Amino acid sequence: MTGIYDFSARAIDGAEVPLSDFRGRVLLIVNTASKCGFTPQYSGLESLYRKFAPQGLTVLGFPCDQFGHQEPGDETEIKNFCSLKYDVSFPLFAKIEVNGAHTHPLWAYLKHEKSGLLGGAIKWNFTKFLVARDGTVTGRYAPTTTPDGLAPEVEKLLAV
Repeated sequence: MTGIYDFSARAIDGAEVPLSDFRGRVLLIVNTASKCGFTPQYSGLESLYRKFAPQGLTVLGFPCDQFGHQEPGDETEIKNFCSLKYDVSFPLFAKIEVNGAHTHPLWAYLKHEKSGLLGGAIKWNFTKFLVARDGTVTGRYAPTTTPDGLAPEVEKLLAV
């Protein structure tokens, strides 16, 4: 049976990162975009990460250009934007697809584990998945759910 730790993804700097590197941590996995109305959520994601990383939270950002061409840049541009505009220090990955024939396998798994309003499809940028320390996908959250709004759920998972 496949689990979250069986996947890997290419980091924004090009290195392949096995998700097993995050075993035992609570994960908040988000599809991101630099030119979206929800882009300011980078601040909230970074704040959540800095607050809870010492207790075991890791935020994983996956840039995606499938919604309104709102992530047009390459990995270098995305990394620079996130660093300079939002001081992002959580792990960022190479641009991926979250829907369609070229869906990244991790995202196919996440959608299978927690479907949303549109069934398995991701509706928009900044859809969020929360994963417990044991690798169980515990929640899927709409783009309108702010990182602050996830703090209580994160705290519950960190306490386990």
